[in-house]
Amino acid sequence: MNNTLPIIGVPLGDPAGIGPEIAIKAASLESIKNIARVRLIGSEDVFEAVSKNLSLSLKDLDIHYVENSVNGSFEYGKIQANCGRAAYDAIKEAAKLAINGEIDAIATTPINKESLRAATINTIGHTELLSEFTKTPNLMTLFQTNSLRVFFLTRHLSLIDACKAITYDKVLSGIIETYKSMILLGIDNSSVPFAVAGLNPHNGEHGLFGLEEEDFIRPAIIRSAQMGIPVVGPLPADSVFYQARIGKYSAVLSLYHDQGHIATKTYDFDRTISLTIGMPFLRTSVDHGTAFDIAGQGIAQFVSMEQAIKIAADYAFIYKEKYPEFLKFNL
Repeated sequence: MNNTLPIIGVPLGDPAGIGPEIAIKAASLESIKNIARVRLIGSEDVFEAVSKNLSLSLKDLDIHYVENSVNGSFEYGKIQANCGRAAYDAIKEAAKLAINGEIDAIATTPINKESLRAATINTIGHTELLSEFTKTPNLMTLFQTNSLRVFFLTRHLSLIDACKAITYDKVLSGIIETYKSMILLGIDNSSVPFAVAGLNPHNGEHGLFGLEEEDFIRPAIIRSAQMGIPVVGPLPADSVFYQARIGKYSAVLSLYHDQGHIATKTYDFDRTISLTIGMPFLRTSVDHGTAFDIAGQGIAQFVSMEQAIKIAADYAFIYKEKYPEFLKFNL
C-alpha cells in the first residue's frame, strides 16, 4: 500500500439504495488504488449483506466499521428508518475521522431524505449535516464536470425565492466566497477570470427584461473587481457555461439551482461531481440519487463514484494545506 496517497473516506449512504454497491465497486478498481487509499465507512451488517447479495468481494478493501447494526433487516428500494440511521451514522463517523486527520477527504454516496426523516433526523441532506457536524455554517457548493466548474449563489430555494435572493450584498458575498474557494482548491485564476451568470434572458437587455443585472449584479461585480478579484460579468446564461467549458473563464458563479445543474449535467451527467467547500476537509459527492428502482440488482453504474473519489484525491492535500490560510483570508 502506498502511504503517500491521500486517504478518501466513503460513507455507505442509504443501504436500501445503490450507495454501498457503488462504493465497493469503485474502491475495488486498480485505477483508484493507484491514486488514493479508499476507506469505506459504515455498518458491518450492511457491507456484509451487500457483498453477499451482489457477489461483491470485500477482500483487500479498507473498511472502517461503525457501531450501527441493521441486523440484515433491510429491503432494497424502500424507505426505512434503520437505513436512514445507518446512513446518518456513517456520515457522522466520516466527518469525525476527517476532523481528527485520520482521512484526508470524503466522497459521499447517495442518501434518502425520507429515510432520514423516518429515523427522526430532520436535516435535509449531506451539506446541511456536515455543516452541523463541523460547525461551519457558510459553505459553498461547486460542481465540477470535466473542465467546467460551476459555483452556486443559491441552492435549495424555489425559483421565485431564488430570484428574490439576488441582492447586491448576496452577489458580492457570493463572488468573494467563490474567489476564496478557488484559492482553497489551489486554482490559479489570475490570468483567467471567473464569470458571473446573468439572471434574466439576454442579461436583462439593460432593463427591458428585468432590472437585477443593472441594479444588483453588475454593481457587485464592479465592486469585486475594485477589490482585486478577477471576475467579469454578468454574462448571458445561455452562453457563459459553454465559454467556461472551453477555457475562456476559470469558473462560473450560477445564480440559482437549476441554472447551473442543467449546464453541468447536460455536458456530462455521469461526471458531474459536487464539492462542498469551507469545512476543515473537502467533501465530494456523486450527483445522483439512491436509485431505489435498481438497488439490489448489481447493475448500478459507478462512474460518478469513481470520479468523486478521483476529484477528492486531486484536491485533498492542497485543500488541507490551504485551509488555515483560507480561515485568515480577508480582502
